[in-house]
Amino acid sequence: MHATDTALPDTRHAVADEATWTEARLALLAREKQLMQQHDRIAAERRALPWRRIDVARYVFDTPEGARTLDQLFDGRRQLLVQHFMLGTDWDAGCPSCSYMADHTDGMLRHLAARDTAFVAISRAPLARIEAFKRRMGWGFRWVSSAGNRFNRDFHVSFDDADRTGGEVLYNYHRTGFPASEAPGISAFVRSDAGEVFLTYSTFGRGVEVMMGTYAMLDLTAFGRHEREDAPNKMEWVRHHDRYVQAAPAASAGGACCHHKA
Repeated sequence: MHATDTALPDTRHAVADEATWTEARLALLAREKQLMQQHDRIAAERRALPWRRIDVARYVFDTPEGARTLDQLFDGRRQLLVQHFMLGTDWDAGCPSCSYMADHTDGMLRHLAARDTAFVAISRAPLARIEAFKRRMGWGFRWVSSAGNRFNRDFHVSFDDADRTGGEVLYNYHRTGFPASEAPGISAFVRSDAGEVFLTYSTFGRGVEVMMGTYAMLDLTAFGRHEREDAPNKMEWVRHHDRYVQAAPAASAGGACCHHKA
């Protein structure tokens, strides 16, 4: 994080002995288990949603291997996960928040493949811009261009003037004043034995946090995400990973003393 970004919270906090700490931890553990069980129930409801048939002929993507239809992006697997990556037609760099998501992707690919699931990022930018930014970031996952089709507009993650009514667009299943021409999302598809492709799920807004493993880890810490509550964009601190300036470690309250001895 930039040294000038959001200051960390005050380190003064309630302190307890082991027995009291364990009692409080067990009370929270019970609530965490309830949350996990609720998560599992919602995941089952997600899988039970009806599927929507997709006309794959509508969507031909520009890829490094040439033109590919949506069903060809499955790479022979039964399932496909798509990151709707915010990279506009004339943008030189991808959205920092979408890039934050993508930083977690390459390590997942082998595990997804083991569950018969492919992954691809899709943006409206021309392939040349995608490839240039991908090289800069050092990513290996597949990333293709939807510049020649309506995929992004049909999934309501790209907006032209014609898509705005009274300054609002359709995003995350409701009309809202989304400020940019591109928006983030994740969609899941399945391919039947007959080769038909179906949309099974899409999530937008904060739903895309499922790709942000760093958030999940920060949520375990004492300071959490330490984002400004009054910030219009809570992710204002996020940078492309090659644009961070490493802050100096916080000084110990004890200063340079025996705590620092080897």
